[in-house]
Amino acid sequence: MKEKQMTKNQSGSAERRIPSALNLMIALFAYTFSLFCLAGASGRGLYYESPIFTFLFAAGFSLSGNTIYSLLHESVHRIFSRNLWVNNAFGILSAAFFPTGFTFHKISHLGHHRRNRTDLELFDYYTDPKDRFLKSYQLYSLLTGFYWLSIPVGCILYLFMGPLFRSQLFLDKAVKPMGLKPMADAIIESKKKFLAAEILFTIFFQVGIFYLFNLSIEGVFACYAAFALLWSSLQYTDHAWSVRDVKNGAWNLKVNPVMRYIFLNYHFHLAHHQHPGISWINLPQYADPGETRPSHLGIYLSLWKGPRFTEEAPPADLDKKTLEELERQL
Repeated sequence: MKEKQMTKNQSGSAERRIPSALNLMIALFAYTFSLFCLAGASGRGLYYESPIFTFLFAAGFSLSGNTIYSLLHESVHRIFSRNLWVNNAFGILSAAFFPTGFTFHKISHLGHHRRNRTDLELFDYYTDPKDRFLKSYQLYSLLTGFYWLSIPVGCILYLFMGPLFRSQLFLDKAVKPMGLKPMADAIIESKKKFLAAEILFTIFFQVGIFYLFNLSIEGVFACYAAFALLWSSLQYTDHAWSVRDVKNGAWNLKVNPVMRYIFLNYHFHLAHHQHPGISWINLPQYADPGETRPSHLGIYLSLWKGPRFTEEAPPADLDKKTLEELERQL
């Protein structure tokens, strides 16, 4: 997979360009719209309580929720704002909408950049026929939204049931089959401050908006179920069937312009893995015009056929320069 080469001036200009004000405005709009959809799906305000309205508000929440997730992704890589305090504050708030803890998510995601397409994070292929059932379980868990559910559940277990979260039996029997053990191990080994406090903030935030906006359990469930399905539709589509290379094992997917902007160019995922310090607004500049760009829908539908067998060798470790960049972001 060829990595697009930028001139020094192009690269330097793009690296410095973080649309802080734009990100801030998008975040405030997405937060407001998400709360509006949660209230609407709960039948609050001037809305009728009907399945049709619930569906429409849940669909709206699924879209704004993915915009918020894309902004969380920017905060994780320290490119939401040039001001680190603002970057982290909005990262914490975006994580609360997901819901997850900011540092909890950061450790998991930056670890993904190190493990991408290795045996530890290979859900579309199996290398041993005996693993086909396990890989199918992991893949369909991704596609149906259970992978999303494991994140808030993991946060709660980490905060309130630490000994269980750290126990080898739980890691081997419950976490490893989901393909999440490397992430859990990294969180357990982490000595980062505020990890537990951020999760606690997320819990207070979720409880607070539930009572403040008089939400219903059914409305919240509908919104987050819709969000989980849409979020999950992209979380492995951007890697599936790509070359087994830690840095280049991803795609710049074709998708309609409306969805591309709602997801803040998240579909330019190969460009992101090659340049994890580049803001979403600049990623298209780093996509090679001559590269293969499969459609998001095409890969997504192909994943429902299940994992495939491969004899392709595991990838080499990530290069030192990219590793150092990820360390700075952590």
